[in-house]
Amino acid sequence: MRVAGYSPSTIEAYARCLQEIGENDLLIFLDRLARAGKSPYTLNQYHAAYKLYRTKVLGERWESKFPYAKRHKKLPVVLTREEIARTIAEIKNPKHQLLVALAYGAGLRVSEAVNLKIADLDLAELNLVVRGGKGKKDRISVVPEKIVGALRELLLDRNKHDFVFESERGGKLTTRTAQVVFERALRRAKIMKNATFHSLRHSFATHLLENGVSVRYIQQLLGHASITTTQLYTKVTTPQLKNIRSPL
Repeated sequence: MRVAGYSPSTIEAYARCLQEIGENDLLIFLDRLARAGKSPYTLNQYHAAYKLYRTKVLGERWESKFPYAKRHKKLPVVLTREEIARTIAEIKNPKHQLLVALAYGAGLRVSEAVNLKIADLDLAELNLVVRGGKGKKDRISVVPEKIVGALRELLLDRNKHDFVFESERGGKLTTRTAQVVFERALRRAKIMKNATFHSLRHSFATHLLENGVSVRYIQQLLGHASITTTQLYTKVTTPQLKNIRSPL
């Protein structure tokens, strides 16, 4: 899996899945998980790990016609523009405030935000390069003009190979630190939605769609392999429907 370019987290997850399956029959094992209330995502991860082992490691043909579990199509949690502004305003640490603002303004995953290096920013052109995003794909996204001045100040006299958001102990901030910063700000802003750091990315896509940006462009900015994934946001917001008022 390492040679094939799988991420360390996927390798770790698949190895754990196989250890737990052990000598059990796959279908009986998956049925046990389903009865225990495990999510379709969890069932499918075990299924995929076992299939990879049987086909790629043992070189066997995969004869099983047992389907993957159907995943519930939940709508993403999206914050309004006003909620985003309130959340960012509650972050008193300037570096942490910039981290959350850029994650929203560029549609970054939490790992992409903390892994961003100074050399990846082009503030003059208002864009940045996400290197090794999901699926190990590079992509270009936008930098909000509103925070360029603050970013220039943060990056002053620093090496281009440094992480943009460094830890006080050196190196990059951890993804957990970024998530905690956002969660605390959300609570202080008294926003009751079940939002996570990833909701910033969902909000970015939804707000661009409301601004009339083509789904195709949003797909490129988010780095989605399939347009179908991006089209989920059309179910969250449809500008025409927003103008409709209930007859009550």
